[in-house]
Amino acid sequence: MSETRTEIASLGEFGLIQRLSQGFEATLPDTVKGIGDDTAVIDLGHEYGLLTTDLLLEGVHFDLTFSPLRHLGYKAIAVNVSDIAAMNGTPGQVTVSLAISNRFSVEALEDLYAGIKAACADFRVDLVGGDTSSSRSGLLISVSVFGKVAKEKIAYRATARPNDLLCVTGDLGGAYLGLQVLEREKQVYLANPGMQPQLKGNEYIIQRQLKPEARMDVVYELDEAGVIPTSMIDVSDGMASDLLHICSQSGVGAMVFEENLPIDEQVYLAATELNLSPLTAAMNGGEDYELLFTIRQADYDKIKNNPKVSVIGYITDQPDVVQLTSKGGNKVPITAQGWNHFS
Repeated sequence: MSETRTEIASLGEFGLIQRLSQGFEATLPDTVKGIGDDTAVIDLGHEYGLLTTDLLLEGVHFDLTFSPLRHLGYKAIAVNVSDIAAMNGTPGQVTVSLAISNRFSVEALEDLYAGIKAACADFRVDLVGGDTSSSRSGLLISVSVFGKVAKEKIAYRATARPNDLLCVTGDLGGAYLGLQVLEREKQVYLANPGMQPQLKGNEYIIQRQLKPEARMDVVYELDEAGVIPTSMIDVSDGMASDLLHICSQSGVGAMVFEENLPIDEQVYLAATELNLSPLTAAMNGGEDYELLFTIRQADYDKIKNNPKVSVIGYITDQPDVVQLTSKGGNKVPITAQGWNHFS
């Protein structure tokens, strides 16, 4: 062991992954893609297999003060299926592992699994296994998903090309603002347990936080339209951070137009109430689990009438130049301010 000590926070999540994965080279002929994308890619012969895994930890990823167990079970599956969607694939099988403390009853865990079951039905996946263990502090959920994709239809982060159109599904910023509302009401409750939470008017953004949806619907619609994304990632860490992943791995730049960003009216209202910038929420909030992807300009007519897809910019041939054009016409650099586990 080295005598020097490097603080994890100095590297951040992705720096730590890069540091720890150094020296690990794929040695098996069917390993197509390892660390560095939304899923691993395995050659199955006539198609690719997709494998992803994720952890959700109490106190880090969720707060049971305001996260119903049924919603949490649903979210645990959805956020992993989202990684399969980000490869333009179709999910198939899932495993769920739990570490639980004795403060959870059997009935509570049945409620968690009711959410898991609902998500499995919605995303057409089978729960095929997992593991359970005791925990001395809270709840831990580990989910793995296996999926498939036709070899000619796979979408990586590293394959965006200059002049591609930059697109995003749904709307942005809702999950972050939903979390801010829930955190505000938690503090009110802690100060006075007799107070009822004031959630009226914020139902949409709260749902975006507690029960997100993997955008498999758009994956299917793009396939029906004959559109294969040239690159794709899901918006988990924040749109800005995830766009920078595409640009850095593809060796390209990007221009995003503020006026084209899809922001729901409830996001604007909640941001105003909380004295926050809706633009900041949309660019950096994270956990929206929308799909950020690029397409060839020739495919524009195939998606222009899809209300679930917004064209927000384009890819340039200037690596490291990733900018936002404001509504006033100013160009500002886009920086990664989204979620970092170790900051």
